[in-house]
Amino acid sequence: MSRETDEDQVAGAVAGELRLMDPEVRASRPSADRLLDPEFVEVGASGRRWTREEMLAALPDLGGGATHGPRHEPSDITGVVLAPGLVHLTYETVTGGRRARRSSLWRRRDGADGWRMYYHQATPVPPGTD
Repeated sequence: MSRETDEDQVAGAVAGELRLMDPEVRASRPSADRLLDPEFVEVGASGRRWTREEMLAALPDLGGGATHGPRHEPSDITGVVLAPGLVHLTYETVTGGRRARRSSLWRRRDGADGWRMYYHQATPVPPGTD
């Protein structure tokens, strides 16, 4: 692993996060596959636990990523390096008027081709909540 600065590591994770919101990436299994860690797990806003394979199969049809429909509108993305090659991101999205707080872990391993999402969780924000 190269000696990236903390800012470089956070920027790499943010770039990956934003790519996963792109409808073209979500519709392309090979593109999404390159962004999800082999050990990926998600706990969705519904509370459902998703495996990597389940997510790759469902991603093109999940809300927020359709080419012709509401898209995820991210805001306030911040990140912190927990260890070399491990970044924690937090942010909010609005999708079709619904807000969610999101948290993800991105990791980069020696020999890996870039940053990959290791874990993601979304928590719905009730209307009227700050």
